[in-house]
Amino acid sequence: QVHLVESGGGSVQAGGSLNLSCTASKYIPSTYCMGWFRLAPGKEREGVADIFIANGNTYYSDFVKGRFTISQDYAKKTLYLQMNSLKAEDTAMYYCAAAAYGGGWCTRGPPMVKEFDYWGQGTQVTVSS
Repeated sequence: QVHLVESGGGSVQAGGSLNLSCTASKYIPSTYCMGWFRLAPGKEREGVADIFIANGNTYYSDFVKGRFTISQDYAKKTLYLQMNSLKAEDTAMYYCAAAAYGGGWCTRGPPMVKEFDYWGQGTQVTVSS
């Protein structure tokens, strides 16, 4: 089991940047898939990006590709989401998630809620236009 705590959310104007962090309660094993999701009012939770710890491969959903970067620092037990060129439609609660066994599916398509075992409490991102 792993506990996840997000931070770094806030309010920013369109075109601005934020860097979200997700700190885990333990070192993340190489079998894990780590992901970011978001939930906007009136919408379903959607996968933003994920990373397979074993090889560092990443996947980005089309709506953030070229603007967001997912990365992880093993020593700091931290997952990051660097968000640039933010748009009003990026406004949402952002969640960090972990799946214990990501082999065979992680980074091969949009992250799916049902694949992830552990979730953080979320951090709010608000982008004003």
